[in-house]
Amino acid sequence: MKIVELRPGLQVLHPQYGLGDVKVLTEKTAEVLFNEGRKTLTDETVAALKPAEAQARLEGLEKPLRDLIAEVVEATADKLNLKVETEDVAPQLAPRWVGGKMVLHPHDATLVTKEIDLDVFFHKIVMVRDNLRVLEQKINAHPKLNDAERVELQHYITKSYGSLTTFNLLFKEKEQTF
Repeated sequence: MKIVELRPGLQVLHPQYGLGDVKVLTEKTAEVLFNEGRKTLTDETVAALKPAEAQARLEGLEKPLRDLIAEVVEATADKLNLKVETEDVAPQLAPRWVGGKMVLHPHDATLVTKEIDLDVFFHKIVMVRDNLRVLEQKINAHPKLNDAERVELQHYITKSYGSLTTFNLLFKEKEQTF
């Protein structure tokens, strides 16, 4: 190998030192961490290195790397049955809102209107709800709070849930609402 073929983090094999990780590269040396310790290798000793990782060369492929990677990831997910429908991952947005946008118009007509995808907005609402639930659990389980303090803090959470009921129309299932 040549120094220009190395990169930090690359695992290499040396006939004398064994398996090592490339740590630092300069123009003329490479610092590699072997089991015996860190070694500074020159051009001559780097020539004895072999990659410890599998190597691939794609010649003659006329395709953007991004597309190639996307195809490989998709094929791998299919092969390993790892595809997950987005509907399965998070509480569902009611069908009539899927693909919709929320538009905010400022009072001053010279200012720019703001559009937000409803699925992005919905995700943020769901995160607020989930974080409120975690906060509620932590308050109830906190060892240093007395009952009066728990009730007071719980009251604020209940009021927050009440404020968020406006967004219940976005949920597909009633069990997921506030």
